[in-house]
Amino acid sequence: MKYYSLNHNAPKVSFKEAVILGLAPDKGLYFPESISPISADFIANIENYSNEEIAFQVIQQFLGNEIPESNLKQIIAETLCFDFPTVKVEENIYSLELYHGPTMAFKDVGARFMSRCLAYFNKDNKDNKNTVLVATSGDTGGAVASGFLGVAGVEVVILYPSGKVSDIQERQLTTLGQNIKALEVDGVFDDCQDMVKKAFLDKSLSHINLTSANSINIARWLPQMFYFFFAYKQLKSHNKPFVFSCPSGNFGNICAGILAKKLGLPIHHFVAATNVNDTVPQFLMDGNYNPKPSKATISNAMDVGNPSNFIRIQEMYNHDLEQFKKDFSSYSYTDSATLDVMKSIYKTDGYIAEPHGAVGYLGLKEELKNLPNAIGVFLETAHPIKFLDVVEPALQIKLPIPSQIESVLHQQKVSVKIKNYEELKSFLNP
Repeated sequence: MKYYSLNHNAPKVSFKEAVILGLAPDKGLYFPESISPISADFIANIENYSNEEIAFQVIQQFLGNEIPESNLKQIIAETLCFDFPTVKVEENIYSLELYHGPTMAFKDVGARFMSRCLAYFNKDNKDNKNTVLVATSGDTGGAVASGFLGVAGVEVVILYPSGKVSDIQERQLTTLGQNIKALEVDGVFDDCQDMVKKAFLDKSLSHINLTSANSINIARWLPQMFYFFFAYKQLKSHNKPFVFSCPSGNFGNICAGILAKKLGLPIHHFVAATNVNDTVPQFLMDGNYNPKPSKATISNAMDVGNPSNFIRIQEMYNHDLEQFKKDFSSYSYTDSATLDVMKSIYKTDGYIAEPHGAVGYLGLKEELKNLPNAIGVFLETAHPIKFLDVVEPALQIKLPIPSQIESVLHQQKVSVKIKNYEELKSFLNP
């Protein structure tokens, strides 16, 4: 499998090269040269396969023969070592809980898969270090820190916006030590992401072997397809059209879902539910894609004004807006609407949704007005405990502390504060 840059001004590369480079030299995101639907018979009998078997079928074509089958199966087994349950919230509406991994966020899958791919590629180059440089608006940092902790030959540098991630999220990315370093940026997530992209293209840093673990990296993005297949496997017996609503920030999850559809998974419609950072909802209304500075909200992992993965979604629809709209809707919600629906879901159904999942639920309810006979699934991307400062006062409850979170609560935070790209560059190249 070869990968090409979506800016179309860089050489095609292998999976290994795309993983290590992260971003193409022309600043474009990498995209697979071909997408071949998997066996219709496999999908028709998906309930007879384990999650590991499903994941292998889904991902194999994108790696080709670059990782041997036995090694790839081992990587998948280590990646999928927790559950992905669908939980009924109300009639025909289910939550797909993606937070049962080590850092209690959906990004555990992509971070674990990528770290193990990189470890495989580095296995014969113990002296050739890679530096994983990543920006986080919330959960990416903790998942990457956990996924790469102790991986030989890999240093991890995480940029996060000061004061704009939750306390638990901050602890998960600043307390592990070893090969994990945290940089606290005076700014917003978009500033962090812009610095990361700039560093990749800085020729004076070429000797550092930088790569990214954001969803711009194909090894972080591709395995997010797995969730949609797992949910379909669990709910297939309903024999109804499927609508997936993804709380969307950088648009990696929903982009992976659309790729799953291109592989043959029978998904009827997608909803990108956003907070007030409404670049994509506005695009669908007027056809003008106008990135804007991000605004801080209670669903902070979605505080993205220029979602990187949206260009990949456009590529899958050949930049045809009308075709795209047939499969895709997008709605924007305020913090007030988010809090109101968190309360109503808890009061009516007894389900505890955190702010991101609540935004996904709102988008799903809106779209199901058009598709009343569908099965609706909204993604719960992080455990409510990660947003206890929002969830507990809103629902007037006290959340128990899961063991995964308890382990970091009393660890000492270690971070380096930076204000601009030059300070990042000095940190990377002292």
